Amino acid sequence: MANRFTNVIGFDDSPFDKHRDRRVLVVGAVYSDSRLVGVLSAYITPDGSEATATVQRMIQRSRFAGQAQAILLQGIAMAGFNVIDIHALHDALGIPVLTIARHAPDMQAIRQALFTRVENGPAKWRLISKAGPMEAMGHIFVQRAGLSFDDAQRIVNRFAVNGHIPEPLRTAHLIAGGIGRGESRGRT
Repeated sequence: MANRFTNVIGFDDSPFDKHRDRRVLVVGAVYSDSRLVGVLSAYITPDGSEATATVQRMIQRSRFAGQAQAILLQGIAMAGFNVIDIHALHDALGIPVLTIARHAPDMQAIRQALFTRVENGPAKWRLISKAGPMEAMGHIFVQRAGLSFDDAQRIVNRFAVNGHIPEPLRTAHLIAGGIGRGESRGRT
């Protein structure tokens, strides 16, 4: 059981301007133990609805599909409110999915924004609700599909070597930020 989660892929999106950018870069950092072994990338639309299918396709079409043992996401939405259906992604790939956030989200504010400012907001809210509440895990918050809380903790402990955020997510964040802005900055 100790080596169950040795190969994981962390995904994050690049910074974007919702009034200007029609496409947002999504980067996947592929790790085998503590080593970066690959990078995946694709584009999605701000506040769109294709993030789940795009992440699924990125993995399925890659040479890493057979080795991936977990998917890590920097939150449940990319490119604003392009919400990922973590349970559908898990079902389609047969790989556990773990979302990670530094802070507990303000669910009331998210719901308000979805229902008043985002096309298909109620459907996106249903996806967020379906994922279940975020669970506190030390200094971070998680949502999970296809794995127990203990297994999620094992993944975080194994890959969070430079802080509280697992390296695959930190790396995806740095790459996406560096490409999106020309220079990486900020925290994951």
